[in-house]
Amino acid sequence: MSLFGMGRQQPTSEQKIMAVEGEMRMMADTYNRLQKTCQKKCVPTDYREGELNKGEAVCLDRCTVKFLDASMKIGEIMQQQGQAMSGASGAPGASGGLFGS
Repeated sequence: MSLFGMGRQQPTSEQKIMAVEGEMRMMADTYNRLQKTCQKKCVPTDYREGELNKGEAVCLDRCTVKFLDASMKIGEIMQQQGQAMSGASGAPGASGGLFGS
């Protein structure tokens, strides 16, 4: 037990690797959902041209911005709720972030 760590153990390198891998999976999932959602909304299934036209490009840009904004807001709300729940349980160092910082 460390005086400065307030009893909280530092994550092992294996735990750090698992956390990063989980984060990478979440990012890949977010990208895949964004791609499917925005392509379905903005790009017609019957391709007429090899390149995106201006309307499709603008639609994809706006869709991407809205999707990422919504994802960020949801993440912030979930983080706040997680901190509130761990704060209510009295867990020491509950708001330490992914690597205890």
